[in-house]
Amino acid sequence: MQATMPDRTPDTLYQRIADQLAASIRAGTLGRGDRLASVRELARQQGVSMATVVQAYRTLEDARLIEARPRSGYFVAGRTGVRRAAEPETTPLPPQAQPVAVRSLAAQVMSLVHDPAFVSFGAVWPGADLFQEERVRRAVTRAAQRHRASLCRYPTGSGAAEFRRAVARHALALGCRLDPEHIVSTTGCQAAISLCLRAVTQPGDVVALESPTSFGFLELLESMHLRALEIPTHPRHGLSVDALSLALDTQPVKAILAVPTLANPMGSCMPVPERRRLAQLVARHRVPLIEDVLYNPLCAHDDQRRAVRSFDDAGWVMLCGSYSKTMAPGVRVGYVEAGRWTEEVKHLKAVHSGSFTELMELALADLLMQPGLESGFRQLRNTVAARLEEARALAAESFPRGTRITDPPGGYILWVELPAGSDAMALYQACLRERICIAPGSLFSTTGRYGHCIRLGLGGRWTDAQRQALRRVGELAHGVVPAGGAAA
Repeated sequence: MQATMPDRTPDTLYQRIADQLAASIRAGTLGRGDRLASVRELARQQGVSMATVVQAYRTLEDARLIEARPRSGYFVAGRTGVRRAAEPETTPLPPQAQPVAVRSLAAQVMSLVHDPAFVSFGAVWPGADLFQEERVRRAVTRAAQRHRASLCRYPTGSGAAEFRRAVARHALALGCRLDPEHIVSTTGCQAAISLCLRAVTQPGDVVALESPTSFGFLELLESMHLRALEIPTHPRHGLSVDALSLALDTQPVKAILAVPTLANPMGSCMPVPERRRLAQLVARHRVPLIEDVLYNPLCAHDDQRRAVRSFDDAGWVMLCGSYSKTMAPGVRVGYVEAGRWTEEVKHLKAVHSGSFTELMELALADLLMQPGLESGFRQLRNTVAARLEEARALAAESFPRGTRITDPPGGYILWVELPAGSDAMALYQACLRERICIAPGSLFSTTGRYGHCIRLGLGGRWTDAQRQALRRVGELAHGVVPAGGAAA
């Protein structure tokens, strides 16, 4: 399926031009491979500056509607002659909360991520080749030189002031105005979410979340003896607000854990009106929403990077994030702005994780405040988008007929739904025998509904070895499809 521009009212010159071109592409007036007007030519035609046209073309690139070819210009994107897989559909779920038990299988999958004997698609960890290592190294060196004393003292408080100010500034891109004094630094996004869960739940409580969901979230719930109430989730549009509303009316939900942008494992993104509805819903029911914005900078569409928190006027949304998937995986610094529960989260951090790593926070603050930050995010988005498109095409060609594959607008993952009755655990074991690791669908739910699905993590190395391994996974998948299960 060709990527589409998000629906919106054009309010800038560059957006008007981008929307006009996107409409022409959708209508077929501009076909795949057609060359677009040069920047200079289109600027003259539209009576605008060349900078405006460049921004319009970048918007279309982010939406994967066009592509730039060195020394040739801009062309309508799209692959011809490539088999395209359908996307999965929303799966109905049982109405009751479930206990969680995923720890053992999750540990096995994660243990193979860095095993050199394996090609791993099991994790979502991005590889070092996606980031500007030298830029990160220089930031850490500068922090060590400028703040030598930080290496020999215990830091106190909610985090380095420079880092908290940088987070508040970056949150403007999410539509959020945060007070740096209310931001608490953590050792990553998962740690931020853990603090929020501790602040608003007790063992045995029910937490509502997307289905399928991150097995990291399920491991957190399992460790805290919480029960998961899985909410139907559309592979493109995300969490069903209607289904969540029904759950809040009928179930004793104490907290909601959601990833509105590029939810793991399906890469879904909630439309902006649904984000507004979600903020209104939690305020009406007075139930805290823990919002994970870890992947927001990776989304191709500006409006889908907007946080639900931006619609929250009463502090019911707890915002959690980090930069481990977008800037510097090894720095391991995250943050939380917990709304009504800010003071409780500050206390829990002091009790459970002590202070903070000041030097790393200062280095990350340096990176966040440098010019060219958005340009770096754009480059990362384009690199990953090309990889996902190639991987999706390879999977469509090699997996059994009837396989459905998500088409996310960014991120590092593809969710693959094999024909009904297929045994993803058998495929997982077959792949292990050939030193390939995938993540079976049973990891992403407590319900057993995804036993025919797998997740492919594509953030690591991407070479011919990975391409060959992905084709081999598709070949092995033919052996786990029941007789007559693959559609012609």
